[in-house]
Amino acid sequence: MSVVLQHSKYIAEDELINSILDQALANDNSISLWKLPESTKKSLIICENPLATDDVNVEEMPCGFVISPFDTAKKKIFLKADQVFEFENGTLRHSIPTEQVENLVDSAVRDAKPKFHSKPLQNSYSAKEPYISLVEKAIALISSNAVEKLVPSRSKRISLDQDFDLIKQFSKLCDAYPNAFVSLISSPDTGTWLGASPELLISVDGEMQFRTTAVAGTQRFDPDTDLRAVAWTQKEIEEQALVSRYIINCFKKIRLREFGEHGPKTWKAGNLLHLRTEFEVDMNATNFPQLGTVMLKLLHPTSAICGMPRQESIDFIQQNEGMDRGLYSGYLGPINYKNESNLFVNLRCMQWSYREAELYAGAGVTIDSIPEAEWEETEMKMNTLLKVIE
Repeated sequence: MSVVLQHSKYIAEDELINSILDQALANDNSISLWKLPESTKKSLIICENPLATDDVNVEEMPCGFVISPFDTAKKKIFLKADQVFEFENGTLRHSIPTEQVENLVDSAVRDAKPKFHSKPLQNSYSAKEPYISLVEKAIALISSNAVEKLVPSRSKRISLDQDFDLIKQFSKLCDAYPNAFVSLISSPDTGTWLGASPELLISVDGEMQFRTTAVAGTQRFDPDTDLRAVAWTQKEIEEQALVSRYIINCFKKIRLREFGEHGPKTWKAGNLLHLRTEFEVDMNATNFPQLGTVMLKLLHPTSAICGMPRQESIDFIQQNEGMDRGLYSGYLGPINYKNESNLFVNLRCMQWSYREAELYAGAGVTIDSIPEAEWEETEMKMNTLLKVIE
């Protein structure tokens, strides 16, 4: 990729992104726009022909962006990087001829309104009483020793103003949540989703270092409290330990013993705090070059968004949740982009459809759960988006 110009002299970043998307979506292309945690760079992929696939091969796929629903039986969508743009500090980097980009900037339309792909919103599950009943049912099943943990979720439909600007909201999320994976995707297969996920599923970098995280436990962030002094309940500590154990069990299944484990530590994700443990594997030292693909299949859906044991938890969700999760609690992210793959669990997200959006959140339920508290946890998680976009 080459540097074209300081576009900020001519047009604001959000306006330029909107103008590029306006042209791409007018041609019925698919797009993915994202910002990695602890980065200020926004990356944009335009794909002409999305590929529906059953499997994600982290090592073999070309450069692009992967989108997977929660349901492992459904197709994943791969967006090949036909065109790539990067925006940082008023500078545009690109993968198309410089003259073409200069013309694009010169002809950029201010106040462009891209026609994002839209699919009908299928769910509306925002009432408190049904969710409380769902949590009570989950606790009853856990009490019978059939499962250890369940993660029931719910959705909430909101109305949007006529001038709701997805790119502006994306940028606001980037500013509000520097530690999150902020993403905006739009394709005919998926519709349009916006999110700010705190949870890394897998990453593989150019030096063959594999990483994954165990994230669980939720409480509000108090700016007056030192993170080292934050107290966690027994329920939250046990819930997070279950997620860590799930990851370690995945390592055991493939006889992988050489891994680093760091945590759990209190970790700030926007306006919320979580307990997080990081796991690392040197794929060169362990002679396991396919670890990314193998662990992706073993991990998803993780106990953090599903429960333990996995199949029994999936059965409970499908039989009792009463909604289609769609892309919520699936995973998404760039793959083999600049010699790195970074896939995140699709949390703190919403599906957009013209003047409405559907927000999603879940809560980890254990034997010590209090139904009212789990409802409040889902409200806090939905507010991650709501406090920024409203």
